[in-house]
Amino acid sequence: MIRPLMQVMQHVMQWLRMIAATIGAAATGAVSMATGGARTNLSLAPGDRAPDFTLPASDGRTYHLGDLIGCGETIVIAWFPKAFTGG
Repeated sequence: MIRPLMQVMQHVMQWLRMIAATIGAAATGAVSMATGGARTNLSLAPGDRAPDFTLPASDGRTYHLGDLIGCGETIVIAWFPKAFTGG
């Protein structure tokens, strides 16, 4: 009885962390848009190295590109603008 309850609680906590990260990212984006922040005229060509940046993830952690470069793996960034919005 306790084991299934613990599994449910783990899923609930994971879901809550994802919601909190999504709300945090949405709030950060809204503030950035309202204040005109993070606007650059950056242009990248195929093969250019991405500039360093920081993003909150749906797992509740914040990732810095600079921390991941050089780990010997390919880095793939995916985002879903309408995730958890019903849109």
